[in-house]
Amino acid sequence: MPVPWEALIPFGLLTAMFGTAGTLLNLSTRAQNMGKPPRYRIDNWDEMMMKRDERLTGHKRGQTSNPVAPPGFETSSVWMTESI
Repeated sequence: MPVPWEALIPFGLLTAMFGTAGTLLNLSTRAQNMGKPPRYRIDNWDEMMMKRDERLTGHKRGQTSNPVAPPGFETSSVWMTESI
């Protein structure tokens, strides 16, 4: 059975476009996460740690090895701003 060569051009274009779109989506997601893969199944503990990391570094995926917190860290907590 002969191969319809004219059908391979649209097939190649579609394959290239889906591959390009997937690659760009992956690059965009990783760029927003500082080069790390996206997080799945985030529970309350992970959310609290992400908020803490954001207060320490300025980015939700950033982490620091500095044992001393920056000035103003102790007053930037959510607990200090809530009224009881």
